[in-house]
Amino acid sequence: MQRKAHDIFLSPEVLRELSDPKFKQQDLALEMTVDLNILTINQDVLGLASILVREQVMPGPESAGDALHVAVATVYGVEYMLSWNVKHLANVNKVKHLVEVTRRVGYVAPTIITP
Repeated sequence: MQRKAHDIFLSPEVLRELSDPKFKQQDLALEMTVDLNILTINQDVLGLASILVREQVMPGPESAGDALHVAVATVYGVEYMLSWNVKHLANVNKVKHLVEVTRRVGYVAPTIITP
């Protein structure tokens, strides 16, 4: 594992999703989050999430899920965002739209890849 070679961040939204009792291998997943840097969800993040939903870059709701994941990573200038979600996040067909919308509001979108 290359964990020590990188600065790894997550948001409270990731913790919320991993804490859902329906999440498979919940204990293992939560164990992997110990000692990681947690980025806060602030008004800038919520505002960008709202824009991403309004511009149909990400599905709603703006207060949870994919829109919030991307907004946190974008606002905090995360270079790479890891996701297994190839429908809405690690989707090559959404990249151009995401890059354009975030650029218009003064941000640089993260590169979203699968681990």
